[in-house]
Amino acid sequence: MNNSVTNTARLLWAGLRALLVLTVVTGVLYPLAVTGVAQALFPGRANGSEITSHGKVVGSSLIGQQGYSLKYFQPRPAAGLGTNSVNTRYKLVLSGATNLAADNPKLVKAVEDARAKVVKDNSVPGYTVRPAQVPADAVTSSGSGLDPAISPAYAELQVHRVAERNGLSVARVERLVKEHTQGRALGFVGEPQVNVLELNIALRDLTAGR
Repeated sequence: MNNSVTNTARLLWAGLRALLVLTVVTGVLYPLAVTGVAQALFPGRANGSEITSHGKVVGSSLIGQQGYSLKYFQPRPAAGLGTNSVNTRYKLVLSGATNLAADNPKLVKAVEDARAKVVKDNSVPGYTVRPAQVPADAVTSSGSGLDPAISPAYAELQVHRVAERNGLSVARVERLVKEHTQGRALGFVGEPQVNVLELNIALRDLTAGR
């Protein structure tokens, strides 16, 4: 009986010691090491890839924003996002796609309506957008609904409207888009893209200095 109690106590103590050691190693030391390495080598990414403007954090380069006026470049649609009454800037409680099939009548109508709006919003005197010019990312949301970037084609389609509403030359706005067009990752992964938040910050700074 005594041997049984002794063995049980010894096993419990060994298990407790293992729990304490693993808790310290995996719950304290490892997270601190990973955090330290991340802060030392990739501080920007480790802290959320924040974008600052005039000393203030205005967003993240990884998360798209909605609600820009037509003076600015527009992001991709954000269909599939939930809303709440707490986060009024992003109005998000969840993210995701619509999960509708390509031939779903609801999705087809949403795409057609979005295309008509893109054509209307971006057609200005002397420049008329044709429906065939509207790229796919202008009328469909990404898988997460939070895509921060648009294609160069969609950015270029908006140039005339942005130039007209801000009193800028088309050539100057085109140059701004080119300056903020990012190439493929590692030179071959993905597609060229334009970060909308970064582009709009540059546009705001440009017009503020006029």
